[in-house]
Amino acid sequence: MKAVLKRRQNASDSGAQTETVRVHGGLAALYRKEMADHLNSGRFLIVLGLIILTSYASLYGAVSNLSDAVSQDSDFIFLKLFTLSGSTIPSFTTFIALLGPFVGLTLGFDAINSERSEGTLNRLISQPIYRDAVINGKFLAGATIIFVMVLSMGLFIGAVGILKTGIPPSAEEVGRAAVFLIFTAVYICFWLALAILFSVICRHAATSAMLGIGLWIFFALFMSLVASIVAGALYPINDMATVGQVLDNYECQTMINRMSPYYLYSEAVSTIMDPSVRTTNLVLPQQLSGAITGYLSLGQSVLLVWPHMVGLLALTAVMFACSYIGFMRREVRSR
Repeated sequence: MKAVLKRRQNASDSGAQTETVRVHGGLAALYRKEMADHLNSGRFLIVLGLIILTSYASLYGAVSNLSDAVSQDSDFIFLKLFTLSGSTIPSFTTFIALLGPFVGLTLGFDAINSERSEGTLNRLISQPIYRDAVINGKFLAGATIIFVMVLSMGLFIGAVGILKTGIPPSAEEVGRAAVFLIFTAVYICFWLALAILFSVICRHAATSAMLGIGLWIFFALFMSLVASIVAGALYPINDMATVGQVLDNYECQTMINRMSPYYLYSEAVSTIMDPSVRTTNLVLPQQLSGAITGYLSLGQSVLLVWPHMVGLLALTAVMFACSYIGFMRREVRSR
């Protein structure tokens, strides 16, 4: 009797180990496959070249105007490499806010529907792996590419900036740059998750790409216009408007704009990379009375934009959760 129970226990343990190997092994295999597909694709090389070109252009503009900026304010020189713009060239933070969504959309707009249209999805999920390993592996591979790309750009700009200026950054500046790069990677991962969602919903890759590009353009260019129109309709301002009406209009615009990931990212980055920013809301003249001029510490700046970071991370999680549920519930038919 004891021998029978021991054999059953060994069989149960062996089955559990096999199940664990199946889960982790399948996800690891798909993760490696997606990483290899990204790195070997011509599309990724084009995106990487575009990002390198824009990074170099923004760095050139910042270095060319750095002496004038230092003559006016000699503090936080290292951060100026990321935030300073040239005469005709935007800063690195401006470039990444506009082009970051393009990277995420490029990596994910055909993640699922291309497999479906080529007839490889049904063969992929017929392997001895769990179905959710497919979408998990695609998202994790894309997120890894994004984090490596963003951190590499930050190190490149920092290294070239140090060689050009000869001034090493302080611990405060390194911390702010690290928070900025991590938040940038999360911002791009939101667009990756959104692109994967459209790839699950739409049958054709062109349709999912157009939906992603449309939302990108809307949030970057037209969201502020919509917020201004809605706030003007709800809280109109004229020559006889009171201070309370102006404040209501501004708060309404801000609330609507903060529904946009582009605005959330831009507002948070401007606070993190500029220690002189002390608030993200409107400040009245009487509130400035008696205030001491100075810089916020890194911890205080992070606390100031912590809701922005949590909100963008939550949006990313929601987008991926929707794509996960949609993929798990969608029927996969063989061609």
